[in-house]
Amino acid sequence: MDIKKELGSRIKSIRKSKGLTQEQLAELVGIEPPSLSYIETGKFSPSIETLQKLSEVLQVGVWEFYYFETLSNAQMIDELTDAMTKDELLTKVFYNLLMTVKYNRKSKNITIY
Repeated sequence: MDIKKELGSRIKSIRKSKGLTQEQLAELVGIEPPSLSYIETGKFSPSIETLQKLSEVLQVGVWEFYYFETLSNAQMIDELTDAMTKDELLTKVFYNLLMTVKYNRKSKNITIY
């Protein structure tokens, strides 16, 4: 796994989900657009300061940039089922989340990245 490429891909995905261009995000973060392009393609690693600014502007936790694990649908269902059978409160939280997502999808107010 190439961490720089994975990191850049996550930043790009989150940027696009927020409806921002590279130029807009670069300006908000205070870096040059080519620098952001190099970060998103994995040619450069962002500094800690840049990561912090990106997380603030994109309104996500820094850890979300490093969430590379992709599970199959079956694996996700297994994990969710296991968690819900062990914790009644978690079942209620998942149910409320499901209802919120269903409602917002109908009104097209949700972005999933």
